[in-house]
Amino acid sequence: MKEAFPSIHDPWTVQLSVIIPAYNEEHRLPTMLDECLEYLEKRAKSTCKFTYEVIVVSDGSTDKTANVAQYYASKYNTLKVLNLVKNRGKGGAVRLGMLSASGSALLFADADGATKFSDLQKLDDSLRKVLGFDYTSNPADTALSNVIICGSRAHLEKEETAKRSYFRLFLMHGFHFLVWLLCVKDIRDTQCGFKLLTRTSARTIFEALHVERWAFDVEMLYIAQTLNIPITEIAVNWTEIEGSKIIPFWSWLQMGIDLFLIWLRYSIGAWKINKPKM
Repeated sequence: MKEAFPSIHDPWTVQLSVIIPAYNEEHRLPTMLDECLEYLEKRAKSTCKFTYEVIVVSDGSTDKTANVAQYYASKYNTLKVLNLVKNRGKGGAVRLGMLSASGSALLFADADGATKFSDLQKLDDSLRKVLGFDYTSNPADTALSNVIICGSRAHLEKEETAKRSYFRLFLMHGFHFLVWLLCVKDIRDTQCGFKLLTRTSARTIFEALHVERWAFDVEMLYIAQTLNIPITEIAVNWTEIEGSKIIPFWSWLQMGIDLFLIWLRYSIGAWKINKPKM
């Protein structure tokens, strides 16, 4: 059944929204959704106050990704499918999912399941330390707060370095240097697809976001730092899953171009960051 999605400007109605961008993920998505929904259902049953929704954004997929997501939606009334006709890119899919979410806290997680969903507890614990309370017990104040908690793979860098070719290491370190030089200086891993935001932070950032492909995380964190929104990095488990959409060299080249354009357009005032009205 088709129905209109809510807006992030509407009052929150669930404690947690999980946004999963998916482009041609019919094979990897079921494993990720099984783990995600098992964790969230178990948590909902053990904590009677915990409510959630999952939004799968099929980003113009040409395979059966949308069908897979619809199958899970038929089993779980907590899961919704946002089926985009045209491919927007990961950033565009995350943005549309965020702007259509109902949670007081919002998480976006990659469809490949590279990060174990149980690591959400680590992000929750970090958010509780920053806020001074648990969002499941005080979702109203959570929704009004400004905080971002980033899952991070920086602690795995030495291990990954041993596995990668010199060429891929050159691309990786070159990208990290450009991120540090042009955009974001205090975050070691900007690209981990496991980030938790409060509702106000998500609304402020994703309404201002321009980049719709791989480098959208960098612009997101650039906006947050410019607005002095607190950002915390938390180490999470991560496993490389076969089927990555990143194409060595060309994807990194596009990300490098996007980083330069982020820096240039904000520097010359073509893109502006407006402080939200309180």
